Amino acid sequence: MFRKKINNTSDEKLMQLICSGNQDAFNELYNRYNERLYYYFFRMLGNSPELANDFLQEVFLKIIEKPERFNPKFPFSAWIFTVAHNLCKNEYRRLNVRKEVGHVDENLTGEEEASFKINKDELINRIYESLNDLKHEQRSAFLLFYREGFSINEIAGMLELPKGTVKSRLFYTRKYLEDRFEHLKDEIEL
Repeated sequence: MFRKKINNTSDEKLMQLICSGNQDAFNELYNRYNERLYYYFFRMLGNSPELANDFLQEVFLKIIEKPERFNPKFPFSAWIFTVAHNLCKNEYRRLNVRKEVGHVDENLTGEEEASFKINKDELINRIYESLNDLKHEQRSAFLLFYREGFSINEIAGMLELPKGTVKSRLFYTRKYLEDRFEHLKDEIEL
């Protein structure tokens, strides 16, 4: 019966329960966010499952060790993705990484790629793969907006940026993707 009650509890209330040592509350938050955070880390850290898992563990370890850092006046989802973003930023600084990852299939030219019919799911996968070509700042804003559904205001708060900068990053990312996939527009099976 207690489990059912936990399922209907807000994220913010779960964090308060975690502060008082409630393991079920932690498990519920983990179940709600582990896949979303894993995907975010996977895309932000070069599509590395190992790094994504390491960072996933680290973000939840922060919740266990210092749950009092969460301010219940703010949405938990925005807070947890801010923590995730900051972990990625710290990793970039640590490695001083500015690498560019190649396209999905290095052996195909744009024309050869367009000769294949692709479905919507395949296109979405290619779009997310091509995000690796972008700077982490653009990739983060794009994932938070399109994948996680945060508003521009929420993203601006999470990334500590003006709204205009978030809009600009989204605009240039969309422009890059439009240019990158222009040759496929007539080949997409929707």
